[in-house]
Amino acid sequence: MTARAAASNALPLQSLHSAEPASRAAAMARKRSLRATLFFALLSLAAVGAFIPAFAPLPSLSSPRRPPLPNKSDGGKFEIAGDKFWKDGYPFQIIGGDVHYFRVLPEYWEDRLLRAKALGLNTIQTYVPWNLHEPKPGETVFEGIADIISFLNLCKKLDLLVMLRVGPYICAEWDFGGFPYWLLAIKPALTLRSSDPAFVKLVERWWSILLPKVSSLLYANGGPIIMVQIENEYGSYGEDKAYLHHLVKLARGYLGDEVILYTTDGGSKEALQKGTVGGEDVFSAVDFETGAEPWPIFELQKQFNAPGKSPPLAAEFYTGWLTHWGENIAQTDAEFTAAALKKILSRNGSAVLYMAHGGTNFGFYNGANTGGSESEYKPDLTSYDYDAPIKESGDVDNPKYKAIRKVVEQYSTAPLPSVPYNNAKTGYGRIQLQRTSFLFDLLNVLRPHDVVESENPLSMELVGQMFGFLLYASEFPATDNGSMLTIPKVHDRGQVFVSCASREDRPLYAGAIERWSNKPLRLPVTKCASRTSLYVLVENMGRVNYGSYTFDMKGILSSVYLNGRVLLGWKMFSIPLHNLNEAPKINPIVQVGHSGVMRVLSNKSINKSDGATREPAFYAGSFHVDKVAQIKDTFISFRGWGKGVAYVNDFNIGRFWPSFGPQCNLYVPAPVLRVGVNSLVVLELESPKPDLVLHSVDEPDFSCGKSKSSVHKL
Repeated sequence: MTARAAASNALPLQSLHSAEPASRAAAMARKRSLRATLFFALLSLAAVGAFIPAFAPLPSLSSPRRPPLPNKSDGGKFEIAGDKFWKDGYPFQIIGGDVHYFRVLPEYWEDRLLRAKALGLNTIQTYVPWNLHEPKPGETVFEGIADIISFLNLCKKLDLLVMLRVGPYICAEWDFGGFPYWLLAIKPALTLRSSDPAFVKLVERWWSILLPKVSSLLYANGGPIIMVQIENEYGSYGEDKAYLHHLVKLARGYLGDEVILYTTDGGSKEALQKGTVGGEDVFSAVDFETGAEPWPIFELQKQFNAPGKSPPLAAEFYTGWLTHWGENIAQTDAEFTAAALKKILSRNGSAVLYMAHGGTNFGFYNGANTGGSESEYKPDLTSYDYDAPIKESGDVDNPKYKAIRKVVEQYSTAPLPSVPYNNAKTGYGRIQLQRTSFLFDLLNVLRPHDVVESENPLSMELVGQMFGFLLYASEFPATDNGSMLTIPKVHDRGQVFVSCASREDRPLYAGAIERWSNKPLRLPVTKCASRTSLYVLVENMGRVNYGSYTFDMKGILSSVYLNGRVLLGWKMFSIPLHNLNEAPKINPIVQVGHSGVMRVLSNKSINKSDGATREPAFYAGSFHVDKVAQIKDTFISFRGWGKGVAYVNDFNIGRFWPSFGPQCNLYVPAPVLRVGVNSLVVLELESPKPDLVLHSVDEPDFSCGKSKSSVHKL
């Protein structure tokens, strides 16, 4: 988009307290670090065969071998002529909307599509996030929420056309703009979104998997896909035309000549000059701020399409806007939005609502934005409600849905389906949690190969971690008057703790170093006898998805300074909490944490918490559903809690941060729940609510925190 994040008192990390860094264990850890480095070096070589300078000419590759096409007896024809879209020989007005399959549970895909259809939409637009489908190099996933083929077939079943946005970059307020994290670990560093041969070769490999899968679902082959978008708003980023032309050639090789390829760029001359391909081979669509006069922009659009090949299309008509943590929830007036849409449709223009239904950034996949520098970091909420006409939980009984439907109805060629009722929601009430373990205590069970050692801190990507948390640990000689800690570059938020290497004390919280307000931190005086242990728990809060700072590595990305001197000798402990569409990881931390949860759920005794700790800890509880008829959507209210991540029945429902706001409640779709006991596990990074109680409620709430700004209210 165009403007667009067991309470044992045993001291943890005993192995760190060895005074001899040249020990056998340390040597073996260095070898493990070297193996990790070699892995990514080999990945680099595998990507390109050998190093080629970043801006060397594109490799001379023949067009991909086109897969055999299915029988076209059921296929149709979708084309552009006379500045109009034509479907099977008749003029066609696209009245579409974005619904992202990866932000909705598969059990709810049909429900959300039917609500879009009742809104009057005839076309669904969706991105394809590369990182969801290839989370590790060569490991592709097309099951569960990543089952795009089932989603496309469902669109066909419901007689909805599809505009497919295959990237490789998608923006979408999605982590890293849809790029997989492991691109950041390749050395020499890739030049993303460019004709860098190393980057292009990886795109070719990805598209050689994706595009053959969707080719049979093109409209000409009997499927729903009428158009395929290349890249995304490239004119707001770069002007490497060789890169764009290569993507077009690649797409044509797999998809054939009949499908309409398109680009989408902001409605300015500069953006269109940089981001369009030109000629008759690729259609240039536009997007622009809701409320702007559309028709002068559509006239500008004509300059970047061949004569007669420029049907007016707003490929992103904004029904709302995104919200970052710490902002007021974004809102746009229903009547204002509907009136702006009418200006387009009334003169036979086409529009795609962004969003028709926003959905949820489950897991760790939310994106982030920056301002004028990379330190002006703004991560997106877990909710991607977007103030869209179909709300996060699917509700349609709201002024915006009604106002837009009233406009669309005037220009629809067929009667609109009746409007569905809102899905039933319920609150399951009070949920009492217990602390199952401190996070640091679980580190004692880590196996040696789960720890990486290095003289200087390594990024999350270089230790092979995609999302979540990375704990950095080191030691320094104890002092009598405290020390000043400086970490110039932390992505994104580091919580700092100290303890005595020779005593079994709980780690003492010293404060947080944050990307957006990075300041030196005075460490508390510990009165240690010899050496002080330093821990920095860094959270990846979502990679930047838009702009010039998208090459967004995570963790500690600079030297660490203690009283102005570089602190050397680090161990890195990966905290691998599972993400969206992943099974719980087979990892000692998860296994031990899970056993604590099981003790809570079986009502066995767990150490009680005083609720006042600032040390990260896991908490667990449960609620009961008696019968199938009682399984309904719900929300977990985190009002009064600090910051962290929550799981319901092992499903990552996302991040909470009510102290910062505005989101108080996390959405829990009914398909996550089951008859009987439903588990709730929380990793609280700061301070839990003193009574350790959460509530299951029946509505969203965006009134938490000290809201600082309203980024988009019309």
